[in-house]
Amino acid sequence: MQSPRVELLRWQFDLTWSLFEYHLERLAPGDFLAEPAPVCWTLRQADDGSWVPDWADAEPDPVPVPTIAWLSWHIGWWWTVAIDHVEGRTPPDRTDIRWPGGGEPTVNWLRELRTRWTALLGRLTDADLDRPVAYPWPAEAGLSLAHLAGWVNAELMKNAAEIGQLRMIRAAGSP
Repeated sequence: MQSPRVELLRWQFDLTWSLFEYHLERLAPGDFLAEPAPVCWTLRQADDGSWVPDWADAEPDPVPVPTIAWLSWHIGWWWTVAIDHVEGRTPPDRTDIRWPGGGEPTVNWLRELRTRWTALLGRLTDADLDRPVAYPWPAEAGLSLAHLAGWVNAELMKNAAEIGQLRMIRAAGSP
């Protein structure tokens, strides 16, 4: 039996995922690259066929509205890095995270990350939760793997809500 702390994090994650799955099931390929505003961040196809996300090291003003493509890449990036930190691997650089393209390839990628994350949560103990981690904050912050798991839940909820809102706006007939 898992500890109550792990069970709570898993329950919260499962709830968040179920809300996200509602939108994943309804996404159409055209939803991903639809630009919701004149100032937006998206992914652009490079000459080699790969997708490159818009990015700035300092937050622009005004802040660009992200597309579903950008948001789904962003989830894949931070979640891959989080999993690697928990499993003790050196995470890939942001520029090495490849977006698989609109539609089922990306939905499947996100579902695969979910499978990896839930398997990881299933192996955690209280001692693991107390282990310090340096993601997504600096090591000197002194936060633990429990904080990281809680952050994954919060970040996923935020990104799922953003994707859901963009999908619903398009489904209602807006650009």
